Amino acid sequence: MSKALDGFYRFLDEPIFPWARIALALLTVFVGLSFTAPMWHINMTAPQYPEGLDLYIYSYKIEGGNDGNDVQEINVLNHYIGMAPLDRQSLTDLDWIPFLFAGMIILALRTAVIGKVGSMIDLLVLTTYAGIFGFGRLYYKLYSFGHNLDPRAPVTVEPFTPVMWGQKQIANFLTDAGPGLGTVYVTIFATGLTLILLAHLVIGRRKHVKATHAAPST
Repeated sequence: MSKALDGFYRFLDEPIFPWARIALALLTVFVGLSFTAPMWHINMTAPQYPEGLDLYIYSYKIEGGNDGNDVQEINVLNHYIGMAPLDRQSLTDLDWIPFLFAGMIILALRTAVIGKVGSMIDLLVLTTYAGIFGFGRLYYKLYSFGHNLDPRAPVTVEPFTPVMWGQKQIANFLTDAGPGLGTVYVTIFATGLTLILLAHLVIGRRKHVKATHAAPST
């Protein structure tokens, strides 16, 4: 057990391969690109809206299709069933997500310059936590929107949770939701970081086995 722990701590303290430093620095470009594309996309279609209503959620704002007019149309529909309006003020998580992504970029660049394997693991843990927490918060927000309905609304509907991923029929509206290109960019960053860590683990293990076999027996 002690030898295994010593080996693990040595692995954490190993310097990052030169090629991995370059790859890690390049991967931060994808986190930066996530600001240019929506993280999530929601589309609503109905007989009276055959072309659909689109809602795009970025890491720092929400935007509607049809030059932004779809957000107003969706909020009008939500008003009839007593749902709170979808706007920047209601999505308070968008206040901190840009800072989280900026922190990931800074930490990744610092790791690429002076970090060790342990720093990459810390970065991967932070990225994984951010993804899990972000998905959880999005589901919570959707649940809150669909369950905190105004009982005085003109149209009464049973509380519901808007679909987060996939399709769901609500009254005469078919809602289709899923990750956008911004989420794909962050996923590429996380996947690339994971592959770099696996490469260090495999190559480091091979070096350890080779050194063990080459050591003279006593």
